[in-house]
Amino acid sequence: MITPPDTLPYRHVLTLPTLGSAVRIARETAEQVLAEWGVAAQEPCRDPALLIVSELVTNSVRHAAELSPNVTVVFAGGPDTFAFGVHDRHPYRPALFASAGIAPGRGLATVMELTHGLGGSAVVRGDVDEGGKSIWVTLPLRRNSRSHDR
Repeated sequence: MITPPDTLPYRHVLTLPTLGSAVRIARETAEQVLAEWGVAAQEPCRDPALLIVSELVTNSVRHAAELSPNVTVVFAGGPDTFAFGVHDRHPYRPALFASAGIAPGRGLATVMELTHGLGGSAVVRGDVDEGGKSIWVTLPLRRNSRSHDR
């Protein structure tokens, strides 16, 4: 079972202007966070997680920048779980399960294929005021929990 993100012991928050450079910075930060939390390069979810973060931040930059001057990525982790949420202040909530033929791009379809392929989950959570949303992805870690001493 995957641990819910709000109960995970490790957390890192990154807020950036909703510009193209945010994609690179979010990906590099994700790499750094995973390394600091002891997630090895061989971890099956590591590279897909980096791609998913990149896709979600790219979507915020492309589709939400007009209404959302910032994009925030929250990373959460624990011994058996890596989760992250990408938040912007655009009210549109995309359908994560839309077919690739209906969606304007393949980004969310790729996110969902990778997430489900790894045994993870994804959800869109609207802000209380309905003025924004977060897309949360939760992925299981396959590492030996004893290798993480923090």
